[in-house]
Amino acid sequence: MTNQTHDTGVRRAAVHKLLPGTVARGQNFWVQWLEGSATAHASSGNEMLLLLPDGGATVHSSHAEGIEVHATQVPGRSVCVLPPGAVSVRLAGAGRAALIASSRPDLPPDAACNRADYAVPDARVRPLGADDCYRRRTPSMALQVMEVDAIASPAEKPRLKMFQTDTLSINWVEYQGPRDRRQLSPHLHADFEQGSLAMAGDFVHHLRVHWGGDADQWRADEHLHAPSPSMITVPVLLVHTSEGVGPGRHLLIDVFSPPRHDFIDNGWVANAGDYERHKAA
Repeated sequence: MTNQTHDTGVRRAAVHKLLPGTVARGQNFWVQWLEGSATAHASSGNEMLLLLPDGGATVHSSHAEGIEVHATQVPGRSVCVLPPGAVSVRLAGAGRAALIASSRPDLPPDAACNRADYAVPDARVRPLGADDCYRRRTPSMALQVMEVDAIASPAEKPRLKMFQTDTLSINWVEYQGPRDRRQLSPHLHADFEQGSLAMAGDFVHHLRVHWGGDADQWRADEHLHAPSPSMITVPVLLVHTSEGVGPGRHLLIDVFSPPRHDFIDNGWVANAGDYERHKAA
């Protein structure tokens, strides 16, 4: 739903409900929703993330050079870093999962449900490789599996667990019951987007555009209901915060590309030790 004004320069955002196989995107990332027993196929020139919030999956992968790797049984409640190349994923039972990548050359140009938002790229979004980049300290073509319940949350961010690849980082935000409305965290980003993927529970995304000098361009605040599964891509300069509402489990995944250097430098990202940082030439 691209619509920005000269005065604010802020795109509008929309919540997209996700059906099995649906792809939603940001300027630098793609998110594909997986559900049911059908085998999903994907490929990327960079590492991908497979998120398994409940049941497990069987993953077949092929190196970028075309070398076949044996099938790997991945447990539920895990985050899996997939090596560059082609993968196929078959969920166990009636599972649900998400596949996240910074590039998906296997997808047709019109694959994303929000493709119209990117007919004209936003020049303010920092492109991959424009700033610091990451690569594995020890190159490996094996799947890297991290069991979420074995990872401790940062003391400063007790609801969050953070993970990265060479080109992505995510926040795994999980809690029971509604979020305390007295402790929301409205903020904005100047040069990157944030994808917010609702995987369990109901949310409200609260959105605000700062006023510019032209009052005719002012917008009312928005409070968008986001059931699970759904996805919103928050554009540059849009003030946002997400509130889990109602009883039960809430799981929201924040997606960033390039990876969040600030979170990594603070020591909050669980697998940051697997990567080293390099300044782009």
